[in-house]
Amino acid sequence: MTDDLPPQQPGRVRKAPESFLDRSGIQAVHREARSGRRDFIRSAFAAAAAGGAAVAAPAALAQANPVPADGGDPNILKLPEHSTGLGQPVVTDGYGMPSKYERNVQRRQSPGLTQTNQASVSFAPLQSLFGIVTPSGLHFERHHQGWWDIDPSKHRLMLNGSDDKMLRRPMVFTVDELMRLPSVSRFHFIECGANTGMEWGNVAVPTCQYTHGMISCSEFTGVPLKVLLDMAGADYKRGRFVLAEGADGSSMTRTIPMEQVENGEVFVAYGQNGEMLRPENGYPLRLVVPGVQGVSWVKYLRRIEVGDQPYGAKDEVLHYVDLMPGGLHRQYTSIQEVKSVVTTPSGGQVLLDRGYHQISGLAWSGRGKVRRVDVSVDGGRNWRQARLQGPVMDKCLTRFALDWVWDGKPALVQSRATDDTGHVQPTYRQLRAVRGSRSIYHNNAIQTWLVQENGEVKNVQLS
Repeated sequence: MTDDLPPQQPGRVRKAPESFLDRSGIQAVHREARSGRRDFIRSAFAAAAAGGAAVAAPAALAQANPVPADGGDPNILKLPEHSTGLGQPVVTDGYGMPSKYERNVQRRQSPGLTQTNQASVSFAPLQSLFGIVTPSGLHFERHHQGWWDIDPSKHRLMLNGSDDKMLRRPMVFTVDELMRLPSVSRFHFIECGANTGMEWGNVAVPTCQYTHGMISCSEFTGVPLKVLLDMAGADYKRGRFVLAEGADGSSMTRTIPMEQVENGEVFVAYGQNGEMLRPENGYPLRLVVPGVQGVSWVKYLRRIEVGDQPYGAKDEVLHYVDLMPGGLHRQYTSIQEVKSVVTTPSGGQVLLDRGYHQISGLAWSGRGKVRRVDVSVDGGRNWRQARLQGPVMDKCLTRFALDWVWDGKPALVQSRATDDTGHVQPTYRQLRAVRGSRSIYHNNAIQTWLVQENGEVKNVQLS
């Protein structure tokens, strides 16, 4: 379908069941994970998709009243209550909430990826979102020792050097003092280094939420870190690295190269999407390090130290490393390479009609802007260039779309992103040729969704 032709009557898509695992089901996933099996995930999801799981029922609330095939539509002919009576008064809730009909669009905890609720992950429902901005209440989470709601009046940010020559004036800032300094607001994605990690071993988790949902995109507001280091009199010739330290019990610390600070990109954020950070996202302060894995965006930020070499913290030399085929592992590989995913149609959804559908998805790169996205419906044999929906911003999610007429035959839907540095998203064959299959982090391979003849969409991998 071309852009100068009007679309046909759009085909219907049934949403994927989201909450298909209850607490006992997640416990079963833990048991099967230890034995190297994932059958329970597949069977539980199949039951939910068929309507057999009680927890799946709310997923259809917003789609459960289709237009009649023949005759008049009573939803038009009979005036509803909301057209004939008074609505609810203004400000029934001091903070607005989503519609009750969308209450199933939620973050979901990892099934089987982690063993404790405090050191765990929640996934953003990418398949239910629009545009590029993730609502703060749906932003993915990664915690190493749970989240805290910290009193901002008692929180402090300290700046010091590894020796007394790195900073002329070690300083301490209150949150209020930081908020009165010159600020910037920028849109950036944040992606966990382990996003899509289960796919390394071809563990076919069923929905886009679980394959790619450890990514979100927000407008962050704060103070450039260089402004603070300038105030403290940093020696940029000797101090070529900074250590960021969080205030939670995991003692999260990460090394940031000074060149990323000097270019003005790294900043200390207190705002997200027009309001203060949420507690789960690091309130009252977090570091924003565009383009690199989320673990470097240290939450509950309390200290910045300037030094002359990488610090070798536990979460950069033991964790968040890339196991290579020869048995060695790579350290300090923070850049999130060019990547994309189709969110519609995607796993768990069902195409109910042949004919026109819009393929839609998200693309991003930690090296800069997304330059183009190509889409294939035949497993990569043929590609068509998708439309990039503006705005297209640096190190930010980009929404893409492509018109598609589905003929009812099986289709293998893929997207392939290219960034403005020329990097192209690899296939699994290309990625595993370099990285092997035993890794966890930095999987940016092309995702494949199989649309079956009955319209059901499944997660598959092409060899």
